[in-house]
Amino acid sequence: MTTLVSSTDTLTRDALAVLQPGFVGTTPPDWLLRAIGDGLVSVGLFGRNIESPEQLAALTRRLREERDDVLVAIDEEGGDVTRLEVRQGSSFPGNHALGVVDDPALTHDVARELGLRLAACGVDLNWAPSADVNANPDNPVIGVRSFGADPELVARHTVAYVEGLQSAGVAACVKHFPGHGDTAVDSHHALPRIDADLTTLHARDLLPFRAAVAAGSQSVMSAHILLPALDPEHPATLSPRILTGLLREELGFQGPIITDGIEMRAIAEVYGIERGSVLAVAAGADAICVGGGLADEGTVLRLRDALVAAVRTGELPEERLADAAARVRGLADWTRRARGASAPGAATQEGTAPGTAIGLLAARRALRVTGTAAPLTRAPYVAVLTPVANIAVGEETPWGLAAELSRLLPGTESATYGDTPAPDAPAPRILAAAGDRTPIAVVRDTHRHPWMAATLDALLTARPDTLVVEMGLNEAPPRGALHIATHGAARVCAQAAAEVIGAG
Repeated sequence: MTTLVSSTDTLTRDALAVLQPGFVGTTPPDWLLRAIGDGLVSVGLFGRNIESPEQLAALTRRLREERDDVLVAIDEEGGDVTRLEVRQGSSFPGNHALGVVDDPALTHDVARELGLRLAACGVDLNWAPSADVNANPDNPVIGVRSFGADPELVARHTVAYVEGLQSAGVAACVKHFPGHGDTAVDSHHALPRIDADLTTLHARDLLPFRAAVAAGSQSVMSAHILLPALDPEHPATLSPRILTGLLREELGFQGPIITDGIEMRAIAEVYGIERGSVLAVAAGADAICVGGGLADEGTVLRLRDALVAAVRTGELPEERLADAAARVRGLADWTRRARGASAPGAATQEGTAPGTAIGLLAARRALRVTGTAAPLTRAPYVAVLTPVANIAVGEETPWGLAAELSRLLPGTESATYGDTPAPDAPAPRILAAAGDRTPIAVVRDTHRHPWMAATLDALLTARPDTLVVEMGLNEAPPRGALHIATHGAARVCAQAAAEVIGAG
């Protein structure tokens, strides 16, 4: 029996409802407001949209003048990946630091305070936390965004984070299903492949997602990765076996499935964003995240029209599109109710109300210090050895130590050094610039960058008093007169390390 296609108006509204577009600017453009009036349910925010909490609150109020239940989503992981504090660095350590502390109550409280800050600005869907098990320490895109390499640890902290965030009235979106931690390729650039067997995937990568679903995570984000043991033909975002068969039917998840950015090359360069969006919804995805550089009216209209056309040609069942739209609207209803039940002023537990320093307390607890050195009493020279930026982090987010150390030791100087053809090439320049001041080498994932390791070798040979601050994964052996592992590059992680250097 053939089902009659719904009216154009209903189809168009359903197609708009499954899109989560971004936009450019710090005020909503007219085209976005029109789209909300025409049926768009969700809007995605990035660092380019945010100048201050007050400006962000005004932005979200304007959106809700068009539709009071509009979903306002953000990619705010805390730690290295921050949008609220994109130009200052985060007030919260990231997942890896929290995993090192391994206190689920602390993770819950950090997530709750972050949620309260988001809610106070009118944001009610957070594309976080990362539930990926960082099984590959050379992973170029996950790393400190993961709670760690132990599936049980990642599971318990994912649950704590989800519960803390949602207690503040902000919906969680655990990512990147079914697990992006064992990849060696960044899906922003190409399609990663994970060749683990089914037993490994279930015991390792899927464990945190099972726990998050059981804990009531309101949404799940799919990964643009190929897992032949689950589906040899389609990346997870486009796989009915993975989204419908595994996540929906086996794990029992009933909330909306949101794709990672559809404009990422793993999908866009193989399928194109229009066909990729149609295939994703057909496979079981309910919302298409589209941000990046494609944040404009033309992109939204192209994706809307591609979905409508796919229904009319029979490629995309009308019932599937309607079901996807209903799940997104259901999440919008949940957030509207949650906003009323979890007012920002309702927090009473110490350390969770806005304005407390729980992020700094967590960063201090995450420090691991090797060696002994007297506190510095005069300004040092800070050499920041900078790797190629993780695109998920964003180049505009500052990191390092100099800004925080300057507050304790005025006159601190700093410079940035990158990879060069000769492995230890930065070392002579660093030594010359330091002069008789104590050198401090700030590094990020030394184990992944031979040039960093070579530079440290040269520095320590010439100046054994060099201090080393590792702000990425602490996989390389500690070295330096004092070695401080912060387990992340958030501003509070730098502040905690500066306290040790400047105060002992």
